Amino acid sequence: MKKLLLIVNPRAGKNKSTAPLYDAIVRLCEGGYLVNVKETKASGDATRYALELGSYYDTVVCYGGDGTLNETISGLMQLAEKPLLGYLPAGSTNDFAATLHIPAVPYMAANIITQGAPMALDVGRHNNRYFSYVASFGAFTKASYSASQDVKNALGHFAYILEGIKSLDSLRPYHCRVTADEEVIEGDFVFGSVCNSTSLAGLVKLDPNRVRMDDGVFEVVLLRMPRTALDLTSLLVALKQMQYDNPGIFFRHASKVTVETEDHIPWSLDGEYAPSTPVVNIENCHGAIQLLVNKPEE
Repeated sequence: MKKLLLIVNPRAGKNKSTAPLYDAIVRLCEGGYLVNVKETKASGDATRYALELGSYYDTVVCYGGDGTLNETISGLMQLAEKPLLGYLPAGSTNDFAATLHIPAVPYMAANIITQGAPMALDVGRHNNRYFSYVASFGAFTKASYSASQDVKNALGHFAYILEGIKSLDSLRPYHCRVTADEEVIEGDFVFGSVCNSTSLAGLVKLDPNRVRMDDGVFEVVLLRMPRTALDLTSLLVALKQMQYDNPGIFFRHASKVTVETEDHIPWSLDGEYAPSTPVVNIENCHGAIQLLVNKPEE
């Protein structure tokens, strides 16, 4: 019988009932797994469990939101021999799961773990930390880590929108020099992201035809500081319609990104706060994690 470590964040998501989680555990057991459950009680617990216990299991599964997934991956990335990874999304946005079409219904996601196939997932390294799908700064970024868990649970996407609206009055440019592989761009940007997802906090959408999570490159998106309110509106419309040829949008694919700045720029890694630093080096760790996903259609 295969052994499975299930890391559970009991505070994640809107539904406080434990019944959906029990349904998922039943499916995992029926699928041939001996399941050991560990609940997180504080920040960093998922990383610690994955690092200290992960090598003793065939598969490590996390139940929670993007932050819980981030912690779990951060622990697994420190192991020499990594187990398979499974995900039961239970957060308020679940951008990562949405990109991979993993349903936010625990027993359905459990079916993918028992019946799916491993995919070699790219993982990002942001200086000495890891992220599963996005490192970002600027407009709306603060909302991803400043909205409380209770607010996220109650309002979901709307919590981020509320936080984002509150930050519009203080919309400010950040002067950066960005190197995306061999290309260099310097300017004033209101938002920047290095991502591996089609959805960022439920607000920014990327063309799914341009995003692959196993191709060794990230999608780099920079939004230039608009000069007028009309420019801002035009920029947001272009982004919503995925018109990347807009002069206010810099869009590239890159495996390595360096951001240099003298400004104070806090970052968000999968919705978790990361402090400002003058130089940020971001690298794509190609195929670093084997993630269980739906089997490809024949």
